[in-house]
Amino acid sequence: MKNIGFRPRPRVAVIGGNNPDSESLNLAFRVGQLLAEKGAILICGGLGGVMEAAAKGSRQAGGLSIGILPGTDFSEANEFIDIPIATGIGYNRNSMVVLNAQAVIAIDGEFGTLSEIAFARIFGKKVIGLKTWEIKGVIPVWTPEEAVNLALEGLD
Repeated sequence: MKNIGFRPRPRVAVIGGNNPDSESLNLAFRVGQLLAEKGAILICGGLGGVMEAAAKGSRQAGGLSIGILPGTDFSEANEFIDIPIATGIGYNRNSMVVLNAQAVIAIDGEFGTLSEIAFARIFGKKVIGLKTWEIKGVIPVWTPEEAVNLALEGLD
């Protein structure tokens, strides 16, 4: 039975480096803020770096963040994650991060981020890139505003 009147909030994954430079951290923070301001739920891997900066931005703007963790302990989540989900499956959780989002914003990142980009494309998700891998299937943008607007386009 369909829930009449229920309108789910958009879900956007923010993926990226665990040890990014300060510019990438600032981009991630702003992306998290903008997603929250626009009513989207932030999904990420729940750890440090880009994930933590985005969750911090979301928290500051009153948003909701979900961290899909590689380990079995909820306490591995950074302090800005509202809902930690322990998986116990290590890097295999990367597929779960992007599968549970409607669009993906990649910021910085190395091979873990590259694997998330690959999974996102396999699952047919839109991937927007800020200072990340310049590869087929990643739509490059230059500002957090562009990234968030493009991620949310068509999700209403």
